[in-house]
Amino acid sequence: MAHLSARLLLLGLLLWASRVCSATAQDGCTFLGEEETSSFYQEGDVVLGGLFPLHYSPVSSVTSFQWEPQQTTYDFSARALRWMETMMFAVREINQRSDLLPHLTLGFHIRDSCDHVPVSLRGSLLLVNGQPEWGADSRGAGQGPGSDCAAVRRAVSPVIIGDAASGVSMAVLRTLGSFQIPLVSYFASCSCLSDQKQFPTFMRTMPSDAFQIRALARLVRYFHWTWVGVIGVESDYARFAIQLFLQESVHFGMCAAYVHFYPVVLTQHAVGQLVDTIQGSSSRVLLNFSGESELRSILRECLHRNITGLQLIASEAWATSKSLWGEFGDLLTGTLGFGIRKADVIPGLKDFLTRLGPSDRSQSAFLAEFWEETFNCRVNDSLNTHTHSISYLDREPCSGREVLGDVYTPYADVSQLRVSYNVYKAVYLIAHALQDMTNCVDGQGPFINGTCGDPKHVKPWQLLHYMKQVKFSTLGEEVSFDHNGDPIASYDLMNWQRGQDGSLRLVKVGFYDASLADGRDLAARSVCSESCPPGTRVARKKGEPVCCFDCIPCAEGEVSNQTDSLNCIRCSDVTWPNEARDHCVPKTIEFLSYQESMGVVLCVVSILGACASLSVLAVFVANRHTPIVRGNNMELSFLLLFFLSVCFLIGLLFIGEPSDWLCRIRYPAFGVSFALCISCLLAKTMVVLMAFRATLPGSDVMKWFGPAQQRASVVLCTAVQGLICLIWLLTRPPYTNLNTGHISSVIIIDCAMGSEVAFWCVLGYIGLLACMCFILAFLARKLPDNFNEAKFITFSMLIFFAVWITFIPVYVSTAGKYTVAVHVFAILASAFGLLVCIFAPKCYIVMLRPEKNSRKHMMLKG
Repeated sequence: MAHLSARLLLLGLLLWASRVCSATAQDGCTFLGEEETSSFYQEGDVVLGGLFPLHYSPVSSVTSFQWEPQQTTYDFSARALRWMETMMFAVREINQRSDLLPHLTLGFHIRDSCDHVPVSLRGSLLLVNGQPEWGADSRGAGQGPGSDCAAVRRAVSPVIIGDAASGVSMAVLRTLGSFQIPLVSYFASCSCLSDQKQFPTFMRTMPSDAFQIRALARLVRYFHWTWVGVIGVESDYARFAIQLFLQESVHFGMCAAYVHFYPVVLTQHAVGQLVDTIQGSSSRVLLNFSGESELRSILRECLHRNITGLQLIASEAWATSKSLWGEFGDLLTGTLGFGIRKADVIPGLKDFLTRLGPSDRSQSAFLAEFWEETFNCRVNDSLNTHTHSISYLDREPCSGREVLGDVYTPYADVSQLRVSYNVYKAVYLIAHALQDMTNCVDGQGPFINGTCGDPKHVKPWQLLHYMKQVKFSTLGEEVSFDHNGDPIASYDLMNWQRGQDGSLRLVKVGFYDASLADGRDLAARSVCSESCPPGTRVARKKGEPVCCFDCIPCAEGEVSNQTDSLNCIRCSDVTWPNEARDHCVPKTIEFLSYQESMGVVLCVVSILGACASLSVLAVFVANRHTPIVRGNNMELSFLLLFFLSVCFLIGLLFIGEPSDWLCRIRYPAFGVSFALCISCLLAKTMVVLMAFRATLPGSDVMKWFGPAQQRASVVLCTAVQGLICLIWLLTRPPYTNLNTGHISSVIIIDCAMGSEVAFWCVLGYIGLLACMCFILAFLARKLPDNFNEAKFITFSMLIFFAVWITFIPVYVSTAGKYTVAVHVFAILASAFGLLVCIFAPKCYIVMLRPEKNSRKHMMLKG
């Protein structure tokens, strides 16, 4: 009955104010009461109202209603200013979008509620009725003095985003509920607000306390705490919350050591009684339902009495309130509490908040006050009219060179976007409701006769209908509401920890999700260090408890396949850790393959070289009766060409996956073939040189260098190499080797020499033959050109030396398939050097200058 009377009285006052306004339209509207111009305002087709506790009183007072209340001392909340700015940011963001309300512009009218019922009621009435703006104190366009009532009506807000406190929100709802004006709260959590019979126009982006209480009860059960002290401020919020907690506790076998309600006005006597109760109880777990302002007095008294060892459990009202840490960090270390869901980031918000500079402080009393409080200075001609606990006039003037990024302020701290995220979602809730209203097709609408709402002239009750039906997605979260206007509850379990620099670290140690089944809805953990995942090992921190450790990645070649492994296990020689280093995988096998480009190129070159040698041999056989072929040791030339083709084909033995028998063929075949080729050249050179020596009178040296002797010298020189290879094969032959040491993650399949001494003996013997051949060819360089090929042999030996001298350091410095490729390249390059330098001139004469292939030409002296 009292509520009905109050509503009728309010309606009468509003009707009377309307008649007064109509009667005085020609002279301008008259504002009854103290003029209030501090606000943020921006014009729009739809102006959203906002109520935020920018100021709060650290000392509560009781109003007697017998005279006008005295001016109260207020503290400034930079955190609440961030909430205000977040609302403005969201409005600006929506106005810039082309996919949401493209033909409608949103505005805002944001006022300070001072976390006080009378101030909040006054502000809400200003928002829904409109107020002319005197002066240039508001952000955006305002109305000047003398504005008529029609102008004032354009600033009416059909919906209000606010307030933060449950008690304040209930007072606003009871005042405005009769006019069906929707109120969307971003922080009011009292479960009593879910009663749609009492508060049919209420919605919120903040979960109901009913979910939080359920989460708190499960948290207490999780830690097996059965003896818990419960305290709360004398308010609807705390009473409903504690009542629900006690009901839930019964199901889990928990008992309340005490339940203590303390008054809103916390006198020293009231604080003393409360702390006596806490100190006299054997319970060390304390659950507190209050805001941070009431909690300060309690914590201060606990510090005064040196009370320690309390495990505090925070309600969401102060679970992430960093402002308490500076003074009460020692008491609050280890506190657990559920914080509302956090947005990791709201893109663009950080830049929007930190855009403020010295020039912005003159635009609004709110910004001027923020600047003064942040930098502890006084702005000249400041618009700040609030009284603070610190004497304002004692401050130094602001220099104008202050930089917001140089100081820490909760205003710019976007690491814990919880309430700010709720504000952001509240704006988007209204925007999507307006979009649904815009999309409505006339004749198919939800109202009488299928009519739709008009987004250009929004009626609050119509907007409320669309808001109740809305579902949308923002920042990756699906947002929806139940029949009570409550969102689906999701909380982060926060633990208050001290950082190395003494600052507060709010660490998420679990979560509660009301949408999950019982038993899975709460996930909690309390650790000094996170578990070390597979692929890492535990490394103890010196001087700290065993629960505190670092996680070190396993060293190269080691794995760990269990959580919190103390040691890593080394993989076998044929396996290697995977990328996560949690198990061993077979190593990659590598060898010079026909499937890769390098192997294909060497294979083609080997075949071309062999074909070229055999082609030259065919040409020489076809022209074996010509002087140039017969006159230059024809048999040795044929033998040399044949074994040059063999040398080219030996290159193919080095390509492909090696085996033991292939390794035993590769190197001895290579050594014997080249020894035979160089032996042929040596014999040819000796014959040429001795032939000219035999022309001297009385010389019979040629009888020692006939065809039989030439063949014998070739066989003898080759036999020495064959003997070296035979000894090599019989003692320590080459074999297949799995090389795992050069590249850790790769098995290189190559041929080990068996005996390095034997291998270098083979190369050394070839080098010895080449040196002898080079010396003899050099001695024969002045003989007539047409009678010998000494200079061609000299050139071929120079190429041979260059190739194999270069081969030695490259061979020693490479490994794996590249070593094999270097070997093949040396074989092919030296073979091509012999083929081209010795036989190209003869082929030229045989095929292109046949007139020079005559005995007459051979007998000419150069």
